[in-house]
Amino acid sequence: MNMISPKQDRNVALVVGPTASGKSALALDLAKKQPSLIINADSAQVYRDLTVLSARPTEDEMQGFEHQLFGYIDGSEACSAARWAGDAKTAIREAHERDFLPILVGGTGLYVRVLLEGIAPIPDIDPDIRKAVRKLETLEAYEALKKLDPMSAERLNSKDMTRIQRALEVVRSSGRPLDHWQRQKVGGIARDITLRPLVLLPPREWLYQRCDDRFQAMIDAGAGEEVQQLLSRNLPANLPVMRAIGVAEIASWLAGEISLAAAIERARIATRQYAKRQYTWFRNQSPPDWQRIEQPLYNDNQDLIETILRN
Repeated sequence: MNMISPKQDRNVALVVGPTASGKSALALDLAKKQPSLIINADSAQVYRDLTVLSARPTEDEMQGFEHQLFGYIDGSEACSAARWAGDAKTAIREAHERDFLPILVGGTGLYVRVLLEGIAPIPDIDPDIRKAVRKLETLEAYEALKKLDPMSAERLNSKDMTRIQRALEVVRSSGRPLDHWQRQKVGGIARDITLRPLVLLPPREWLYQRCDDRFQAMIDAGAGEEVQQLLSRNLPANLPVMRAIGVAEIASWLAGEISLAAAIERARIATRQYAKRQYTWFRNQSPPDWQRIEQPLYNDNQDLIETILRN
């Protein structure tokens, strides 16, 4: 198999799919064939506090291969897609300068979309307008949105208060509907690179069993201690790190509110639901020309690697 030239053609490999689908193992197999830099594209794995519950690769699992954007943000901060995309661009540029293949691997579709397509240049929202919008009831806000931005109102669920508020804030503050800004996305790198994407969509029952097995392994690996340490920091409950799957369930167990078995079952259900949402997102939102792999991944991924590296 001939190696590609990341620096010359600005190649970027992309391995995406739902949690527990085998992305990290495939990325490692790929790195063994081509000098590479593995770059995290998972919103939970960016946080330093979530080693176990985010299934972040351990030092042993990294097998000596260079990884970036894993566990690099403190849990007291909230990482946005825009921030991650900026950091990913830097990592990709550094990899190309070394003639390494950047391998983006993760399950956060929004992160990948912002990196490739850019972000809408929405002006800052006027604080007084935001305060006024947040006081409105859902139906009242939706009716106001229908008058000022009927396109957004038609697209949104009439009960989706968060998105209704956002659209209403934008149109009231900027004088232009949300769609106006979304058509002007800036900062995307899709046109500047040669993307080599692979979407993992294995059979759902296989995937859900992997989710169940992995959460039990997380408990065995010290997820309880990880949550205990996180709780000791007294961080605000609305931070992403506190809303990660497993944190609330294990916290309830540690507080004596539920049994360990109940905590595990609740976390397993939440993980399967999350995997289902990711599965649906990547199946429906990924461009049709991105290759989809629908069989389970086992030990021999040579054919998939050749698919990514083929000239």
